[in-house]
Amino acid sequence: MSENILSKIVASKFIEVANRKQQISVAALEAMPLFVQKSFSLKENILNPTKTGIIAEFKRQSPSKGIINAGAHVLDVTSAYMNFGASGVSVLTDGPYFGGSLADLSIAVQNNIPVLRKEFIIDEFQIIEAKAYGASVILLIAACLTPAETKLLAASAKHLGMEVLLELHDESELDHICDEVDLVGINNRSLKSFEVNIEHSLNLKNKLPKGKLSIAESGIYDIATFKLLKSEGFDGFLMGEYFMKQANPALAFQEFSNQIS
Repeated sequence: MSENILSKIVASKFIEVANRKQQISVAALEAMPLFVQKSFSLKENILNPTKTGIIAEFKRQSPSKGIINAGAHVLDVTSAYMNFGASGVSVLTDGPYFGGSLADLSIAVQNNIPVLRKEFIIDEFQIIEAKAYGASVILLIAACLTPAETKLLAASAKHLGMEVLLELHDESELDHICDEVDLVGINNRSLKSFEVNIEHSLNLKNKLPKGKLSIAESGIYDIATFKLLKSEGFDGFLMGEYFMKQANPALAFQEFSNQIS
């Protein structure tokens, strides 16, 4: 995803969120049954040695790849992710660019597993939405936010009992890391060139503060890359495209899980 695409998505997100606020109130979101449900801990699951460390993603499409899998069923795929050892599930809720929705999220949270709302979060309202629809974790993308905004939004999530995954792309974003962030993801794909550079991620990982769980994101397409990143000390791995591009994402995850166990 280029910085131009990212800026377009963020600009449209402000309009989308403003429209959502007209459609449903914060009070109505807070009255939804799942709002008071205790969140699952992704941190605990990442550290659980009986699980794979993988946050397995449900993603239909993306701006860079187009349609990845239009026919997959959310419950079938996410249930398989849980049953075969995923530490968490990630669900895209952006509609225009990724073909996702809050309806997808509401289906995925039927599983007893931490579910990450994968979204371009720019407003506290989206965090309240995430909690109301049963998400246990939110994603904050440093490239979309200032350090002060990151801290404010992360604090809001923590107040609601949720965990926070902060995504970084380069060294200039290290100042977004704050106490309220639980996990730090390093995106292996450059925002500018789309290229995947594992070496860049390994260098950036060494600059993370101790005590923050590290998550490798994007560009993990084979067992060798997974094992390299694990050997270099990454705690978790956000993977979606590798599984979703298969005819049977559930089977693809099962086979991958068997090979790394």
